[in-house]
Amino acid sequence: MPVDMMPRPEAQLLTPSRTLSVLAVIGLLSGCAALPAPQVADQNIYVLDAQPATQTALIKRDFVLAISPLQARSGFDTPQMIYTQQPHEVRSFLTNQWADTPARMLEPLLVQAMEQTGSFRAIVQPRGALPADVLLETELIRLWHDFATRPSRVQLTLRARLIDLRGKRVLAVKQFDDTETVASDDAYGGVAAANRATQRVLEQLADFCVNAAVIQ
Repeated sequence: MPVDMMPRPEAQLLTPSRTLSVLAVIGLLSGCAALPAPQVADQNIYVLDAQPATQTALIKRDFVLAISPLQARSGFDTPQMIYTQQPHEVRSFLTNQWADTPARMLEPLLVQAMEQTGSFRAIVQPRGALPADVLLETELIRLWHDFATRPSRVQLTLRARLIDLRGKRVLAVKQFDDTETVASDDAYGGVAAANRATQRVLEQLADFCVNAAVIQ
């Protein structure tokens, strides 16, 4: 018999059991193809961009102020929007988040607030080309939406420390606590309240630096 006339494996008849198995596999594949794609909820992204309304200070400090990168306490060093419903508990919104960590969004706003005072000769980063006289260290202790109260509110807590780099001593330490009532009990209401609280804290922080940065 010529080679091209030899029976091939795929040409053999399927047994009834084999036929059922093949049909079952085809049915499963068809069912998978018909399943709808999983729905992914859209993320709402928000920013902290409150412009500090700091006025030019009457006090002039003829020295360079260095500002360290703003640190954040554990639990608040994330882009997730944190809220609480009871003491000792933190949660995060599923479909709402910050564009970046709050600490990173606050940094340029903090620098802007210091520059607007007009009190310092220059504002620089630590270990920059221009030697600094005073160092400002800041830490974000808390930024959350508190649903345990009615109406709900946003709480912002920032800690600041001024250090005399020449004399190697701490000039002043202060903690800023601000609470803002939320107009609507949702994520956007919290964002708006957080920006209002941020603006006030930045103004208070600028006044603190101008008045406390006294070196010999």
